[in-house]
Amino acid sequence: MHRPALKHLRGDPVMKRIITRAGSPDLAPRRQPTFQSIAQAIVYQQLSGRVAEVILGRFKKLFNKKGDRFPAPRQVLAASVKKLRTAGLSEAKANAIRDLARRTRDGLVPTLAQCDELTDAQLVEVFTAIKGVGPWTVQMLLIFNLGRPDIMPSNDLGIRRGFQVAHGLRQMPSPERVERDGKKWAPFRTLAAWYLWRAADGDDEK
Repeated sequence: MHRPALKHLRGDPVMKRIITRAGSPDLAPRRQPTFQSIAQAIVYQQLSGRVAEVILGRFKKLFNKKGDRFPAPRQVLAASVKKLRTAGLSEAKANAIRDLARRTRDGLVPTLAQCDELTDAQLVEVFTAIKGVGPWTVQMLLIFNLGRPDIMPSNDLGIRRGFQVAHGLRQMPSPERVERDGKKWAPFRTLAAWYLWRAADGDDEK
């Protein structure tokens, strides 16, 4: 599935080195309901993966004791901001998830099938109209849920750190540099981003 992308990325010596060290990619679209995917991305905003995972688990247990099912929009709307905050969400994130739930209930949030009919730019425009949802959150939807192939979240700290490690830079590069230099990885920048995250985590050295 990733063969053409890997062949293209290996044309860059820096990326080739990361690929050799990190191995085969584990990047398959989750295809979750749109509400679930965006809500999870909101939880993860500006948090480490481990902390966000704990909060997400607590959030789901507010609606299901086992925490093995994601709540429906109507369930979130029936819960107060105060209740949502007991899971560890900030007030801003609790309000953002409720706004997302309201818009989903009212049919203003594209379904998974509708997302498949929209371009990356159109999806960014639609979802950033939701309170608390910025370009990064939409990029996470595009990468991990929809499997769009050419997304480079250049503002992401992990991406910038991976770029720094991969290129042996003393300072973390600006988002503008990552965006500019990353153009050579098009039209497979999503997979390049995955490998930059691996570089940032040190997984490329295993």
